[in-house]
Amino acid sequence: MAVTMEYPAYPKPDVLLARLVQISETDLPRVNEFPKGELPPIQAGEPPTEEFLGRLAERVGMRSHDLFLVAGLAIPDDALHFDEEASRELPQLVKRALTLRASDRRRLRDCARSLTEVPQTLTPKRRSLTQYPAGFGSLLVRMLALRNLGWSSAAKVMYLMSGVYLSAATIGAVGRGVKELDPELLDGFAAVLGVPVEVLASLTGTHQMPVSRKNSREVIETAALLWDVRHLTAEQVRQVSHLAD
Repeated sequence: MAVTMEYPAYPKPDVLLARLVQISETDLPRVNEFPKGELPPIQAGEPPTEEFLGRLAERVGMRSHDLFLVAGLAIPDDALHFDEEASRELPQLVKRALTLRASDRRRLRDCARSLTEVPQTLTPKRRSLTQYPAGFGSLLVRMLALRNLGWSSAAKVMYLMSGVYLSAATIGAVGRGVKELDPELLDGFAAVLGVPVEVLASLTGTHQMPVSRKNSREVIETAALLWDVRHLTAEQVRQVSHLAD
């Protein structure tokens, strides 16, 4: 007889956003250069505005498009086009970036930003975020996808940045809701996303806090680099990686 596993219902977006607002009011580790500004109000019964999500993202160390996913809003179409070959180049870039001085990682980020202004030489493929059921694992794996990280590249990058070892299949299982999140997994996702693990614990309603060191400066800066290179072609990522080398 087959046994069906039942998981708690996935909360509505307003519940998830309320959790983030609550954790944003605590003394979180600084993960970005943005000051803590006041959050604009949300009108009762109205969806959150882009301004609200942007301010909240700054306060909790996330990206605005990550919060689009939390809020159940559509990601702009031009933010979903990626070069799949470039995804396979990201682990090597991360490996090199982690060993650099902070000033050199800043050079890499400057290089990546300049390359985003170069006209594309290929038509990138639109990545679908709808292949997963609603759930916390799906939410976090889709955040990885916004960084052009597929299952395999995400597993490699997570190990390099956090020491959490997962197979590509396990990343997929998390996204499909087959494998539940645990404190170790939250540590791994927090490192790659560049988010304080306390934020992910609050968002997902995890009661057992991960026993973890805070993300080091090199991990935080490398997570920011991953965001900067997400829309580059494979050749452009290799160019940034060669500069790191």
